[in-house]
Amino acid sequence: MEPQQRSPLLEVRGNVELKRPLVKAPSRLPLPGTRFKRGPDRMEAALEPEKKRTRGLDTVTKIATSHPRPPALTVRPQTQSQTTAPKVAKKAGPRCSTAIGTVLKNQKPGPAVPAQKPGAAPPVLGGKKPTKRPAWDLKGQLCDLSAELKCCRERTQTLNQENQQLQDQLKEAQQQARALGAECKTLEGELARVQAQAEQGQQELGNLRAHVLELEEQLGTKQGLVQELQKEQVGLQEERRGLAARLEEQERRLQASEAALSGSQAEVASLRQEAATQATLLVEQGERLHGLEMERRRLHNQLQELKGNIRVFCRVRPVLPGEPTPSPGFLLFPSGPGGPSDPPTRLSISRADERRGTLSGTPAPTTRHDFSFDRVFPPGSGQDQVFEEIAMLVQSALDGYPVCIFAYGQTGSGKTFTMEGGPGGDPQVEGLIPRALRHLFSVAQELGGQGWTYSFVASYVEIYNETVRDLLATGTRKGQGSECEIRRAGPGSEELTVTNARYVPVSCEKEVEALLQLARQNRAVARTSQNERSSRSHSVFQLQISGEHAGRGLQCAAPLSLVDLAGSERLDPGLALGPGERERLRETQAINSSLSTLGLVIMALSNKESHVPYRNSKLTYLLQNSLGGSAKMLMFVNISPLEENVSESLNSLRFASKVNQCVIGTAQANRK
Repeated sequence: MEPQQRSPLLEVRGNVELKRPLVKAPSRLPLPGTRFKRGPDRMEAALEPEKKRTRGLDTVTKIATSHPRPPALTVRPQTQSQTTAPKVAKKAGPRCSTAIGTVLKNQKPGPAVPAQKPGAAPPVLGGKKPTKRPAWDLKGQLCDLSAELKCCRERTQTLNQENQQLQDQLKEAQQQARALGAECKTLEGELARVQAQAEQGQQELGNLRAHVLELEEQLGTKQGLVQELQKEQVGLQEERRGLAARLEEQERRLQASEAALSGSQAEVASLRQEAATQATLLVEQGERLHGLEMERRRLHNQLQELKGNIRVFCRVRPVLPGEPTPSPGFLLFPSGPGGPSDPPTRLSISRADERRGTLSGTPAPTTRHDFSFDRVFPPGSGQDQVFEEIAMLVQSALDGYPVCIFAYGQTGSGKTFTMEGGPGGDPQVEGLIPRALRHLFSVAQELGGQGWTYSFVASYVEIYNETVRDLLATGTRKGQGSECEIRRAGPGSEELTVTNARYVPVSCEKEVEALLQLARQNRAVARTSQNERSSRSHSVFQLQISGEHAGRGLQCAAPLSLVDLAGSERLDPGLALGPGERERLRETQAINSSLSTLGLVIMALSNKESHVPYRNSKLTYLLQNSLGGSAKMLMFVNISPLEENVSESLNSLRFASKVNQCVIGTAQANRK
């Protein structure tokens, strides 16, 4: 059951009698969103009673207002009649109550009268001034009171909203006040800290001032003492002048002796300290230098392994005076992988296939043969460019790695020129042998500063018709090549030596040049159809390198083998007419047999076969330690630029391509 509500009419009358306590004092703070302020005068005008009411029960009057207002509340007639009827009955008596109740029941509810703007005049009906409603017009009075109640409620709602806004502003102001209070406390704490620091600074400043005063007092005392000492010094100087004539000579001698002695002592101490520092620094630098040298050797070996422990270079000799110029396109040198700036690594030879020629005389079609090697040297390449490519490989022999370099090709392709150089001693045409030894002597001298000492022993032999001959033999030993044999250096030793061969220690370039000159005179040569003076034997220059680092107990030893192979041409082109035809035939057969064995040995090493046929040839048997898996090998294939030699050139290039595809494993240094 709902609680009984108080009549709106009684609420309004109660508010009027209580002098309208709902009206609040105007706010001093600006209200956001409000368009005007409500003053007490407007509130009083809105609450005036019957002066501004309109007459008539069914008349609805619209009040012109400057600001729009929400629609007035609709008064339910039944409820109002039920609430106001008892009150009217008490005033009018029992007779009037019956009549009023009848009128209220029979009368239909009309529309609610909208609220009237405070201070606005009521509408004039019929041109007459509105008068006060009669006492019997209860329904009109009830409508007026309802409209007035609605106005009061709207104003009450507006005032509540203003009050809520003021409360929100008050909360914001309180929050700002709290924030400012917290900030104020922080600033107060900072101010207290700064004041404490200032007080501490003032205290320190006071201490410093006191210390300065104390020092000034001490300075004054010292100055007085200095003045006294100066006075005493003046007296002593006067006394000294009296004795200066007698002791001047002795004083000078004594001072000179003392100065010399102190200077010598200081110099000796400085030299001792410097010597100790230098000794320590020398030890540290030696350790560091040794570490760097070992790292250099490791990286150098890695670089050589990346390039391949067996490499093949191709060199094309230039056209000599009197020889026919090859046709354009016969020899082509395509650019390297990086373009024209990279050294060439490919070679192309064009050959006309005469077997496919026609009887009508049509030119035979041309066949192109392409080859790829680690490096290709065109005819214009000099001896210095060739040696620059193998200098690092030669240096590996100083690090304890066996190195073998040999020149392969037909007669007249430039093998001997590549290995030994040209005649006349021109430095520009020096071969690989003198350049390699000069490079080794220079590097060994540099390593001598790091504690390494090297010794070099040279030997030069040739293998002619499977017979070993000593090219360094002199005097009565010449012609005794049949007595030279390849043997082990000792029981259980892997090192090979040639019996009755001459082993010459060398230490400079002049000694090497003398040995090469002697070897040229003793080497077996003959005239062939392709060369006026052709080498008919394999020449093997071997340099035994031994290194030792006494301070660290390190030793290394390795051979450097530089081989000039005999001409690799087939039987028919290399024969010369005359009584020595059979001898040339036997030489060619021996040369081709040893070269075939060399190819078989390289293939066996590449295929990791259990048996390698070193002993099938004196050449491979002598180079056994320089061809195995612990060695680094480089092959120069020399070819002729002439078209008439294209068949032999293709044979040489094909053999070199097979060698270039071989991998003989990782080289290992011979160290102890």
